[in-house]
Amino acid sequence: MNAGPTPTDAHQDDLAVWFRLRSVTGIGNLLFRRLIRRFETPEAIFAARDDDLLAVDGVSSRVVAALRRTPANRDTVRQELDRAAHLGIRIVTQRDPVYPALLLEIPDPPPFVYVRGDLTRCRCPVAVVGSRQATPYGRKTTKRLCRDLADHAITVVSGMARGIDTAAHQGVLEAGGTTVAVLGSGLECIYPPENRKLFEHIAETGAVISEFPLGAEPEAHHFPKRNRIISGMSVGTVVVEATRRSGSLITARLAAEQNREVFAVPGSIESFKSIGTHGLIKNGAKLVSQVGDILEEIPAWARSETQPPVPTATASRSGGPPLAEDEADVLDSLTAYPEHVDDLTRRLNMEPGHLISVLLALELRGLVRQDPGKRFSRIDTEPITG
Repeated sequence: MNAGPTPTDAHQDDLAVWFRLRSVTGIGNLLFRRLIRRFETPEAIFAARDDDLLAVDGVSSRVVAALRRTPANRDTVRQELDRAAHLGIRIVTQRDPVYPALLLEIPDPPPFVYVRGDLTRCRCPVAVVGSRQATPYGRKTTKRLCRDLADHAITVVSGMARGIDTAAHQGVLEAGGTTVAVLGSGLECIYPPENRKLFEHIAETGAVISEFPLGAEPEAHHFPKRNRIISGMSVGTVVVEATRRSGSLITARLAAEQNREVFAVPGSIESFKSIGTHGLIKNGAKLVSQVGDILEEIPAWARSETQPPVPTATASRSGGPPLAEDEADVLDSLTAYPEHVDDLTRRLNMEPGHLISVLLALELRGLVRQDPGKRFSRIDTEPITG
């Protein structure tokens, strides 16, 4: 492994104060975020007057006293930073522009994350999680769904655990897409160990991140904390196979609490692996059978940053981009007058989820307009007369 760039002393000093603030007794992630919102930098927090600190909700005189007596521990921090640089790992703080923007919206984002790879490749992230003891159906469905998401330039976020998480990452990589793995251990302690090669592949094309120190072991209490990052940095969470007490249901609950979309893939009513996902659907999660079921719920602002898929099969069209065969068929069937998606489904005899996927791809290309009520029309280059 090539060593990463050696951090300058000034950069280490900048990061050291983040580590110092994080180590203050009584300052957890929630209070850390409140303080940063109020004072903007850790340096300003340490320099602030007691009265100004006490004005922040959650700051007590005991917290202020702990803040004043917390040492810098520069040697310990320098060792961690040097080790990270040697491993090609970057430490990204909340003030860094590449810190996941959506993650900053949750109440308790980590003050900083360790990153191996490139977070700037992460576009319109969607989380896909599920059972560690996945069935063949679960693994196959997950791979197909994640390949389709990758074809729409959507980043898939998961936890690199055995089972569904592994299948999610693999599906994206097979499609040449971008995926992000969020670990419940430090980046120097890859878990599960058999996923080391997967870890390297993800880091080469996307990113692997963790809020835990480099050598942190995969302790049980780390994973619920990890799950809030998976859901928190994503516009929505898809659950594929989950038992009644599955950790994936924690991720789904966190997504709902974070005001993000929740999706669930149905399974056999005879499989206990699907009890959790069926429960989610009963409680309002969006049922997913095709990628279009996800795409139609992605906010417009997120989709506007997503590039359309690059088709392999093309059809010539004067003045327009190359289209896949099904895209050309759908576009040719549309007029300038809006038509409801249900009517299009019946007329084209096409599976609803797939049709939605095609329509959204055409919309992203600027060839189709979606009006309220899921009504679609063709965008012509010349005005209609008559």
